[in-house]
Amino acid sequence: MKSVFKLIGATAVALSVAGSAYAEDPVKIALVHGISGHSFEVFSKQAQTGFALGLEYATGGTNTVKGHPIEIVHKDTQFKPDVARAVLAEAFEDDDVILAVGATSSGVTKGLLPIAEEYEKILIVEPAVADSLTGPDSNRYIFKTSRNSSMDMQAQALALKPDANLHVATLAEDYAFGRDGIAAFKSALEGTGATVETEEYIPQGTTDFTAATERMFNALKDKEGRKVILIYVAGGGDPMGKIKDMQPERYGIEISTGGHILPVLPTYKRVPGMEGAIYYYYEAPKNEINDWLVATHQERFDGPPDFFTAGGMAAALAVVKALETADEWDTESLIAAMEGMSWETPKGTMTFRPEDHQALQSMYHFKIKVDDNVDWAIPELVREIKPEEMNIPIGRTN
Repeated sequence: MKSVFKLIGATAVALSVAGSAYAEDPVKIALVHGISGHSFEVFSKQAQTGFALGLEYATGGTNTVKGHPIEIVHKDTQFKPDVARAVLAEAFEDDDVILAVGATSSGVTKGLLPIAEEYEKILIVEPAVADSLTGPDSNRYIFKTSRNSSMDMQAQALALKPDANLHVATLAEDYAFGRDGIAAFKSALEGTGATVETEEYIPQGTTDFTAATERMFNALKDKEGRKVILIYVAGGGDPMGKIKDMQPERYGIEISTGGHILPVLPTYKRVPGMEGAIYYYYEAPKNEINDWLVATHQERFDGPPDFFTAGGMAAALAVVKALETADEWDTESLIAAMEGMSWETPKGTMTFRPEDHQALQSMYHFKIKVDDNVDWAIPELVREIKPEEMNIPIGRTN
């Protein structure tokens, strides 16, 4: 009988040890961002910093979910579509991640959508923006915590207060981000009476805006009413400064653009009083999570969090909420948990729309304030634009 009890005891200990070992198996998440070879590298680094801070906040500093440590697998897309597809496939197949987060460029990210479908694993899009990432060519494995172009442009349209008196020329980069953005802006103006007089598309990396600006001047200068050049450019090149140098005011033309990351905001000092819409500025949201993010980032990095730091944190908070609420961690259980899921972020509440998995979220109407004691122009909050104020088109419907 003793031997039987010994056997039972030994078995119980073995099961306990096995259970403990299983509980300590990591849950692997891939961060798929370009971190070399492009001006967008700063966006990626902000997103990754924000993601790490989000995990810390969501797990109370333990970096574990349901007893499992979270392990981050970093993959560098090098901002090349073929490299991005290869490293995402590698993460899904060889690294055994349960989901991935990325990427930075909308053009690169678009090529990742079929990889997620092929491996039947979730890709959370952050920080890429284009509407098409949750559009007809997307699939049920794609969730998007980043804003989209329609949010940018519907908020921008609301900030411009469009009516029949408004005439606009647009300047955007000639790829998914720019094209989707201007399409969304035109859609947002429908029914307002405002007119888009011309659209200029420039290659990524453009630094000379002279010809495009002259064409926009010519399209606007003889119009009666309010005349605005809308800039929707994610990269460098300082289009606003160079257009301003060409003196649009001699034709009564204003400049308007959305907000940007902190390193770019010093250029906005040239347009005091300009109004537009911004995805995030650290002083705009008023909530507990943003308070923690601002204080923690200031303490650790000697500066406030930026655009994509908040985005990366929102993605991490979504991941932890999904892992905590899903019955199992297989893809189908995670999808079931995430469709329609609401969670708290530095921007307040976000919700994954069930139809296309776009996260609905607030935007912020700002007016540029110049303070000589602050290095950058301040996008001072006019008001929060709530998700229900924006009619964001549903993308994927299948």
